[in-house]
Amino acid sequence: MTGDVRVLVVDDQALIRAGLRGVLESEPGITVVGEAADGDGAVRRVREGGIDVVLMDLRMPRVDGVAATRRLTADPGASRDVAVLVLTTFETDEHVLSAVAAGARGYLGKDSPPEALIDAVRVVARGETLLSARAMTTLAAHATRAVAPPPPTRSSLDPLTDREREVVLLVARGLSNDQIAARLVISPLTAKTHVNRSMTKLGVRDRAALVVTVHASGLLDAP
Repeated sequence: MTGDVRVLVVDDQALIRAGLRGVLESEPGITVVGEAADGDGAVRRVREGGIDVVLMDLRMPRVDGVAATRRLTADPGASRDVAVLVLTTFETDEHVLSAVAAGARGYLGKDSPPEALIDAVRVVARGETLLSARAMTTLAAHATRAVAPPPPTRSSLDPLTDREREVVLLVARGLSNDQIAARLVISPLTAKTHVNRSMTKLGVRDRAALVVTVHASGLLDAP
C-alpha cells in the first residue's frame, strides 16, 4: 500500500485510546483517523471509509471485538481491505481461536512493547498475518489436535533449504517478516520470499497453517 497507514482505535476506555493514539502517531507513516468505544461504533466508522487497520479490543459493552470483527469481514458494506488487529489483555485459547475464526489478521497482548504494536500495524496493513507467540502456539495446538491423520514428522520439512528452515522456525515463534529479516540480517523482501516459497513447498496456504506444520514436525524441539 502507499501513503500513511490509517488506523481506527477501538477500546471502551478513553485513557487507553488516548495512549494508543499517542504511541501510533509518534511513528511516521501512521495516522489515527478515528476512535470508537465499542464494536458497533467501529463497524459504523469503517463503513464511512478511509480505514486500513482497526486496532480492536475484545472485551467491550454492547458489541464486543469478536462480533465486530465478524461483521467487518462478512458485511459487504465494510471495506474488505480493512485489517483487524486485536489488542487485548486476554490471550486465552478461547479468545485467540474466536478472534482468528472471526477474521482477525493480527493478535497481540496489551503487554506488548510499543515497537511491537507499531510493527504489527504495518504488517497487517500489508496484508500479512501477525500473531503473538502465545496466540501462535494456541492456534497451532488447536489445529494439530483437529487433524485426524498422524502428525507430520520432521521429514515433512525435507523440501526446505537450510535457510528456509531457519525462517519457518522464526515464523512459528511469532516473528514478523521484518523481525525475521533483522534476526537473519537479510532484507524484509527476502524474508517474505523465503516464507512464500516455504508455504508453496509444504503445500500450505497461509502463515497459520505453516506454523501448524512446523509445530507438528518437531523442529521447534530440535537443539
